[in-house]
Amino acid sequence: MPEERIVMSSIVHTDPRTADAPDLTRVFPDAHILMRDLVARAAKLGPVPYAIIWPCSSHALGGAVEAARYGLILPILVGDRELIQGIAREADLDISGMRIENAANPAAAVAQAIALVHAGEAHGLSKGSLHTDTFMAGVIKQESGLRTKRRMSHVFCLNVPDYPDLLLVSDAAINITPDLITKRDIVQNAIDLHHALGLGTPRVALLSAVETINTKIQGTLDAAALCKMADRQEITGGILDGPLAMDVAVSAESTRIKNVTSEVAGKAQILVAPDLESGNILVKSLAFLGKAATSGIVMGAKVPVLLTSRADDATARLASAAIGALYAHYLESRSKR
Repeated sequence: MPEERIVMSSIVHTDPRTADAPDLTRVFPDAHILMRDLVARAAKLGPVPYAIIWPCSSHALGGAVEAARYGLILPILVGDRELIQGIAREADLDISGMRIENAANPAAAVAQAIALVHAGEAHGLSKGSLHTDTFMAGVIKQESGLRTKRRMSHVFCLNVPDYPDLLLVSDAAINITPDLITKRDIVQNAIDLHHALGLGTPRVALLSAVETINTKIQGTLDAAALCKMADRQEITGGILDGPLAMDVAVSAESTRIKNVTSEVAGKAQILVAPDLESGNILVKSLAFLGKAATSGIVMGAKVPVLLTSRADDATARLASAAIGALYAHYLESRSKR
């Protein structure tokens, strides 16, 4: 393992040729080669200082240790020092050399981690074993200083076996019943992430149950409005179409049978759900039935925010860390322009 260098004023860049990098094929099989390549690309750019908020379970702490081992992040562990050290001993996790910022409780850990961001010592935030409500309440509130003019939204990144592209799905975790303006931000956030991951100009499918406008289905009306907003440059950087049913969005055969002519249909790279329920069901269906590798990030804040689930396995946490690292590098490069 390469020598750790924690430089808090900027993102650390290391030479990957000197790193004793673990074998990614053990984590990501060939069915998930797109996700494996994404993680490898992030590792080559060098680790990013991340505040890991309340990593007070073996799962959360282990995810941070693994992400560091693969050269994705430099963890700053924010939580109960004695509890973290005790978990590390019990789980046989090596946290030697990792910085620990002591915090009395999860809410205090969130505030402390945000302060590290404002001090330039952390370039991103990652949820540990605390409750999502506690984590996001601290991030979203006005006093956090992390809000932008855009609404925050969550973007899942999935590697579905046999699908030729990584799929971004939004929003399946934060905005429950988004209105049109919120959907505009959801779409733009997903497009921005696609560019940040180096995946080029995305084809964006605005999902509904049908491909035609139906005044009784609000999602079809919103999809049509979002397409017109893209025409007027209120949404930029992507190619939008909708409403599109899921089969038409991802299946060239369904597109042909239904006689849909579109630059997006049959080859979508971003899937925008009409609401959180449908988006969440879609992601979990792809993960549990479609055997997709999953990862995700909160967009729309001033820094990357990793909203991992307490039930996420090590693969999901590692892939999410890679996405967070790539987005942090993207933000750094834009700030220098």
